[in-house]
Amino acid sequence: MRPFPHDSGVFPTAPGLYLLLIQELFFDPTQGRDGKLALSCGRLPPKLLIMTPNSLVRRLAPLALAALLAACGTRPVAPPTPAPVVSRVSEEQAQHVTITALGLVGTPYRYGGNTPQGGFDCSGLIAWVYRTEAALQAPRTVAALQGWGQPLPADQLRSGDLVLFGNGGPPTHAGIYVGEGRFVHAPSTGGQVRMDRLDARHWARQQVSYRRP
Repeated sequence: MRPFPHDSGVFPTAPGLYLLLIQELFFDPTQGRDGKLALSCGRLPPKLLIMTPNSLVRRLAPLALAALLAACGTRPVAPPTPAPVVSRVSEEQAQHVTITALGLVGTPYRYGGNTPQGGFDCSGLIAWVYRTEAALQAPRTVAALQGWGQPLPADQLRSGDLVLFGNGGPPTHAGIYVGEGRFVHAPSTGGQVRMDRLDARHWARQQVSYRRP
């Protein structure tokens, strides 16, 4: 709605919530002249919303002012707290997963490898660490890791979670998040298990998802 003459009006602020502004002339003896009184705001009943602007102000001014002023003091409703991600891995186990993954940095890369002695590929590294520290059998392919555990947003990421990389299709690479924006993985390039940053140029260009076993 547009402002009414004499600076009085009803202005929409949210669905069903309107600001009522009524300014009336009155005599102010301290100033020796007329002044203005401003009153506001509240939630209007649907029946009142179909009235014309001037009639709405005349109707609300004597009848609903107290309710409107009380509504002004209502605190906004806080957004709901995100539900915790269900996990089979305890906080303590997640820390052990992280420490073990860090301890494997420098282990040689080997396609199909799944032991520290024989080397690791990326899914083999994840499978060995989770079997050793959390007694969980992880899928043996990166594509299958996409359905293992629960998805989670980046702001709920914790050490021990999985990071999966792709380019719009099934993931093609994966690693273990170890905190501070870093992850441990076994890339085919470089020849060994190493730690990289998620915001490094190559990985930042990938489509990243996160999962918690």
